[in-house]
Amino acid sequence: MTHDALYSPVGSPVGPGPGAPSVLAVLQVGFVEGTLTPVDHIQRVLARLRQDPHNAVVALDEERALRDATELEAELRRRGPRSALHGVAVGVKDLIDVAGLPTRAGSAVLADAAPARTDAAVVARLRRAGAIVVGKLHTHEFGHGPTGDVAVSGPARNPHDLTRITGGSSSGPAAAVAAGHLPLAIGTDTGGSVRIPAALCGVVGLKPAWAALPRRGVFPLAPSLDHVGLIAADLYTALAGWEVIAVGARQDPVHPPRQIRVGVPQHEYWSLLDAPVAAAAARAAHALDTAGVQVVPVDTPQIYQLAAVYMSILGSEAYAVHAAALAERAEDFQPATQAGLRSYADHPRRDYLAAKRAARQLSAGLGAHLADIDALLTPTTRTRATPLAQPFVTIGTERTTVAAALLELTLPFNLTGWPALSLPAPGIGLPIGLQLVATGTAGSDERTLFHLARIIQAL
Repeated sequence: MTHDALYSPVGSPVGPGPGAPSVLAVLQVGFVEGTLTPVDHIQRVLARLRQDPHNAVVALDEERALRDATELEAELRRRGPRSALHGVAVGVKDLIDVAGLPTRAGSAVLADAAPARTDAAVVARLRRAGAIVVGKLHTHEFGHGPTGDVAVSGPARNPHDLTRITGGSSSGPAAAVAAGHLPLAIGTDTGGSVRIPAALCGVVGLKPAWAALPRRGVFPLAPSLDHVGLIAADLYTALAGWEVIAVGARQDPVHPPRQIRVGVPQHEYWSLLDAPVAAAAARAAHALDTAGVQVVPVDTPQIYQLAAVYMSILGSEAYAVHAAALAERAEDFQPATQAGLRSYADHPRRDYLAAKRAARQLSAGLGAHLADIDALLTPTTRTRATPLAQPFVTIGTERTTVAAALLELTLPFNLTGWPALSLPAPGIGLPIGLQLVATGTAGSDERTLFHLARIIQAL
């Protein structure tokens, strides 16, 4: 792949298939060989983002991006790269502060928000590493939904089919990366909001462990569940991004020195799947087994009880965040967001506290039950991208809400705080996401997930 091949026609989804060079690797080679410069790269990225047909872009920071590219290009010639992201364009979900740009969170409530004075902590880390922040990207309003089609600016559109949802709430980051505009973007994940759009748009999404990345400068949805994560064009780019922004992250080899045990949940909670989704997950398990990974069936006791406490926690915390704004300017919320927030206005605090206690106990119990398992393998979502504004979906013979079909397989791991990664399953047609979750056993962590994901994609 030449660096010219990184830039597909606007509106055409891209992504390297198995064995193809990484988008980031091609950029790095171009910078080193002089066939591409950071200024060239940023100019092309900005041109694509200006023409974006997916409603992924909220605001561009063109002047600063080009100024930073010029400075970083000169620094590259003098001293070499600061990191793997030196001179590389990065987009940021519009829940995360970028100095000089307002954070409007997809809502008319913040239409008059002043530009942020400082970068969010994660954005500051990117800049210190030499990454170039090019602008803010679409979000489901206040991050309060998994579809990406509720925002004051209208829905984000899936690059694989403009009539379908991107997933959310990190809708813009997933669409921009899947469309080939950017190699990397930063998002947030409160119940699946990085992993779900990554799955539906056919890119890589990482939700690190709880508090692995700082949340300073990030507009909260439910503070005890919020995680900062990233969306990338491929595994190499995702791993490089993770290593750059996760200050203090382990730098052990990606290949663990022992056999890994991967559990495939057999509980009925995980069984309701579209046929192509179930088949993709089965192929992934077979790929791991063929590569010598020990793949075993596992139970996930009390998973229904764990999942059941999620809405009490999310709803109570989200209402607390927005109570004042709801009282002062309720009409500025999108109707679906307002209704969802108000549904927890009278939720008893004792019920919220009981849900928090139950989440801790059930998470600990699940961890103990899986003590000999390094990681879990599941689909990321029960179904693929659905049409815009479609509230229900039929899976097999069961009719369910689109929100439930998207959230149910990801939300347990915001409650446990375990790292989880979504990677695209090989194949044609609408993308399918595969979810890998590190349980923490014997040191399993984000890098364990990347190791397993590479095996799946290689085979």
